[in-house]
Amino acid sequence: MKIVSIVGRKNTGKTSLTVKVIEELSKRGYNVASIKHSHHTMEMDKENTDTWKHKQAGSNVVVGIGSTTFFNVRKEMDLNRLLFLIKYMDDIDFVVIEGFKKYNYPKIITSPDVRDDYTIKEVDSFTIDQKGVEELVDLIEERGHDIVDTLFANNCGFNNGEVIASEIRAGNLTVNDLDKIHSYMSIDDHVVGLNRFVSDYLKQTVLGVISTLNLDDYDVDEIKKIELLIPEKSQMKKSEGKTTVLINDKPLKINRFTNDIITNSIKAMVNSLKTEDNLKTIDIEISDIKDNKVVDSEITLKTNNHPVEINEFSCGILKETIFAIISSVKIDDEINNLKIKVEER
Repeated sequence: MKIVSIVGRKNTGKTSLTVKVIEELSKRGYNVASIKHSHHTMEMDKENTDTWKHKQAGSNVVVGIGSTTFFNVRKEMDLNRLLFLIKYMDDIDFVVIEGFKKYNYPKIITSPDVRDDYTIKEVDSFTIDQKGVEELVDLIEERGHDIVDTLFANNCGFNNGEVIASEIRAGNLTVNDLDKIHSYMSIDDHVVGLNRFVSDYLKQTVLGVISTLNLDDYDVDEIKKIELLIPEKSQMKKSEGKTTVLINDKPLKINRFTNDIITNSIKAMVNSLKTEDNLKTIDIEISDIKDNKVVDSEITLKTNNHPVEINEFSCGILKETIFAIISSVKIDDEINNLKIKVEER
């Protein structure tokens, strides 16, 4: 998803330029979303309609469904939150924003007094012709980028979203140079950046769990998009521990970052089995893995050196998820046997 904003003073043709940009992007076959910012109250339904009455009665979120669907929320939402929700609602190629001049996205300006470091082009919206619109959209295709905190390009020496965004705006970097991010996360309405390893790890882990479910019961024929919501209310505590991984009886070298991810994931899964209240050690072995598939493999689990009996369903989840976690580290060799030991620090 690429984002661009069109900003300028009042009566400088922002809306007319926004419409022209949307039309040209749509003509090129892109799926386009748009956001309009206003300093005035914006009402989506007229007085005395049924949805208006719902809101007057005290509903904080009103959804109207007919030939179209609209959401009327009784609060001003942060732009990044809106952009994240758009990712959930549809597979969008471009988001064109009218307004929001204080945000850090590539900007097309319609008046010179709003120029800042994020400006990529100044346009006279009253005189621009079709050729000018086409050239402008060419620039938007080149310089637009996703939510800033989701940008990673470690292979190019960058791991800071703001720096990466500035390089894209300057034309020194393209979105094709960025790491391929497979998962996106928001916690308490804040978008959380996930690099290639973490996003791939989350994807593989969730797919590993889902593969154990009978999706036919829920009319799911093909997985195209997964949406997961965790309403966490409890106080989270940072989990610490040391993890040793043996693949085919050979130690796997992992850095502190990867160690923490594997440790926390294994402990979370085992804790969900309600084995023991005070986990000090976890030992897991998955054997007889064939062709990098764990369907017919065997798994044993010990907590605090005590063998744990687990049912077939839990075995399936543990095998698939753990194998997905280790595979996300990008192991080149075929895995036949996997041993993991987690020790509390």
